[in-house]
Amino acid sequence: MRNPVGYRPLSFRTVWISDVHLGFRGCSADHLLTFLHAIDCEYLYLVGDIIDVWEMKKRLFWPQSHNNVVRTILGKAKDGTRVVYVPGNHDELLRDYHEMTFGNVHIVEEAIHTNADGRRLLVTHGDKFDSVVRCSRAMAMLGTRLYDYLLKANYLVHGVRRRLDLPYWSLAGFLKHKVKNAVQFISNFEAAVAYETARLGVDGVVCGHIHRPEISRINGVIYCNCGDWVESCSALVEHHDGSLELLRWADTMLSLKWARFVARERPTLFPDDEEEVELVVT
Repeated sequence: MRNPVGYRPLSFRTVWISDVHLGFRGCSADHLLTFLHAIDCEYLYLVGDIIDVWEMKKRLFWPQSHNNVVRTILGKAKDGTRVVYVPGNHDELLRDYHEMTFGNVHIVEEAIHTNADGRRLLVTHGDKFDSVVRCSRAMAMLGTRLYDYLLKANYLVHGVRRRLDLPYWSLAGFLKHKVKNAVQFISNFEAAVAYETARLGVDGVVCGHIHRPEISRINGVIYCNCGDWVESCSALVEHHDGSLELLRWADTMLSLKWARFVARERPTLFPDDEEEVELVVT
């Protein structure tokens, strides 16, 4: 696949993605595919719920775009990227293969990643901090079903906005952050994750699970949630100096396309290569 807007790949030391939900109709596989083709990295962490086994048990949905995502990840692993898969609750069956490697993809329940600047980060999906998932699987499945309906509505809204040439916007994310109980749940989840991270003596944590991209500091702990590829289409990245950044891919694509337009309008700004633009996203 050709680079989406004709620029050199964005280079990162590490990329974290979570909650892709391949096998679910609401998965933004096409967005993820353009992202994967647009980056180069030394480490790629798959932080759980990459494959939605829960959904696939109810109905089989696996279009070519979902297959292309898997093939692209395996291709990166074959070409030298260290790919680490940390399973979540929707793909928990892979936890039975802890410390095993398939197609150069290493599966572990949790991992400790050391940034270029020496900071140590716990990498975990985060479902173990979700009391609903841990204590009541039936309640979790009911919540998942209701959430699925909301995401299907989100899929329809996105289709309409795309036809109107409007940017990506998540109805599910908007409603979730307007509901008081959901906001309180997110706050409690983040506090629990930060507490466990401090107890382990590491500098920070990277997780997913709640579909809310975030970088913050909670009680001295670096809390990072890499988001999802259903609502926010986001990823967490580590630059080569060890600094961390959240990328919302829809916004990043807009900035890249604008930079490409500027390059075409003013080629003298890029005398060595008038056909490509090398960018550092900040």
